[in-house]
Amino acid sequence: MGKERPGYIVVEGPIGVGKTSLAKRLAESFETDLMLEGADENPFLAGFYQDPRSGALPAQLFFLFQRVRQIEAMRQADMFQPVRVADFLMEKDHLFAELTLGAEELKLYEQVYAHVTVNAPVPDLVVYLQAPEDVLLKRISRRGIRYERKIDAEYLRRLSEAYSRLFLNYDDAPLLIVNTASINLVDNDAEYEALLEQIHLTRSGKHYFNPMSAVI
Repeated sequence: MGKERPGYIVVEGPIGVGKTSLAKRLAESFETDLMLEGADENPFLAGFYQDPRSGALPAQLFFLFQRVRQIEAMRQADMFQPVRVADFLMEKDHLFAELTLGAEELKLYEQVYAHVTVNAPVPDLVVYLQAPEDVLLKRISRRGIRYERKIDAEYLRRLSEAYSRLFLNYDDAPLLIVNTASINLVDNDAEYEALLEQIHLTRSGKHYFNPMSAVI
């Protein structure tokens, strides 16, 4: 593409915001490895959405071990790849634990976390996608995953607020905050190219990408 580009890009945001779709497109553009969260591999996730009280801890621990394995594999792989793209940040694991676990479960989770967490590579850029709860609900409904039908606006509101708190003072890596409420970064080439240009320009600090569009 003829431009300097980040070496390790992480795309983050709440359920339904489009992080996995964008991560896939970025990996295709940069012709690089893609590391996905793998929610479909979690056998406890459907049970969590059916009964959050009893299903949260096993679902959370599965994700924790899965992410640790993925990051370990990434660190052991060829780090001379020009760009790597992932759709999760290790810090999100504790975010979801605090959101979904009871007090005693959270204590147990934190004990496990302290023993298994690896030294995750610091991204060269984090792309944080945002959208209002009603937009997230529409996108979740549109993709038609059965167990996600239990997700409601209140849960998405709490999740979005947790992400906002996470990134409010985040300074481990350059941060690009993207309002996706009225744009389509997967199907609209012009909007995607505009974001790609901003990604090339973001080298430090916190930046915002909020283009005007009528597409949802």
